Amino acid sequence: GDKILVSGALAEHGIAILSVREGLAFDAPIVSDSAPLHSLVGDLLAVLGERVHVLRDPTRGGVASALNEIASAAQVAIRLDEAALPVAPAVRGACEILGLDPLYVANEGKLVAVCPAADAEGLLAAMRAHRHGRDAAIIGEVTDDPHHFAQMETSCGGRRVVDWPPGEQVRRVC
Repeated sequence: GDKILVSGALAEHGIAILSVREGLAFDAPIVSDSAPLHSLVGDLLAVLGERVHVLRDPTRGGVASALNEIASAAQVAIRLDEAALPVAPAVRGACEILGLDPLYVANEGKLVAVCPAADAEGLLAAMRAHRHGRDAAIIGEVTDDPHHFAQMETSCGGRRVVDWPPGEQVRRVC
């Protein structure tokens, strides 16, 4: 029943790096989301303290890896809502052109948080009040499933497994 939140739009860093490396130009500028998150984390902990059950960095392997790590470690399942995923239109378009899934693209200035459902709106408000959390969203929930995997309810009403990434979509920068 816990809710899963992300502090902002997905895949900005990975797509920004890829566009520079490969000399790709898009109609809208795509800028890396690199940012120090210590003050955002401090604000979240000040609001909820130990009721923040998980904080995770979705850099390597993107949000998909972070959620699979959480599901595996906690022996739970994750259900995402595709319509709730914050992805900037330019990034979504770039991912579509390049055949990439934003869930697997690196983020450098974002975090994933898990908290009780009753606290989710308060945590969301705290994220959105911070400059590095303006585009925060509740993207899913923790469920009980013996297989301990992440899945997503798609915009067209289906479900798909959000598996571990098969490899890095964008090579490491650092």
